[in-house]
Amino acid sequence: MFKTVLTLFRGGIAVAEEQLEDRTALVILDQQMRDAAAAVDRSKRTLALAIAQDQQEGRRLEATNARIADLEVRTTAALDGGREDLAREAAQQIAGLEADRDAAMTARTLFAQEITRLKRHVSNAEARLTELDRGRRIARASEAVRNLRRGGIEAARPYESTLPEAENTLKRLRERQMEAQAADEALIELDAASGPLATAEKLAEQGFGPRIKSTADDVLARLNAKRTQTTT
Repeated sequence: MFKTVLTLFRGGIAVAEEQLEDRTALVILDQQMRDAAAAVDRSKRTLALAIAQDQQEGRRLEATNARIADLEVRTTAALDGGREDLAREAAQQIAGLEADRDAAMTARTLFAQEITRLKRHVSNAEARLTELDRGRRIARASEAVRNLRRGGIEAARPYESTLPEAENTLKRLRERQMEAQAADEALIELDAASGPLATAEKLAEQGFGPRIKSTADDVLARLNAKRTQTTT
């Protein structure tokens, strides 16, 4: 018995969790999409920073190459002028600049790889986010339609009446009204057939007392009497 109760309790918790997830699914999805959009924005900022640093390295590389070219010209002139001491000093500067140039070129290669990766990641994330947004709009519309159906007049609350119940009530009411009308008519007929008025009519028909209701003969006699009075 205890095992059965425990199983029912666990089953109730599972059902409650599922119902809670169903009710809050859109809320959870909205927050998840906000988190995803924030992550995409961070990736965009990282991409922008990488591009800016790559451009900075590019400018540094251009400046370094220009200085190297200028010093090479001057070093060659020093050698031609017999100033090997100045040429050696300039050569040392050129060697240092070439090291900076190689480092800048390596950095630009790394930045180019990272920029390519980030662009691919951002593009893919934005496409997925757009698709999620479409799905969210469809899910929100479907949920709104389901709520309308759930709250519509076909799906009344337990304490509310439904259309079929109202129709059945009207049908019963009409049947009772028809029964009451038929009973009233039957009573009228019974009163007419057995009441004092009916007895008086029977007596009049037998010649005992004046007629209660006029007949065709009575109408014709009255009209002929009027004619006679008019002609005289």
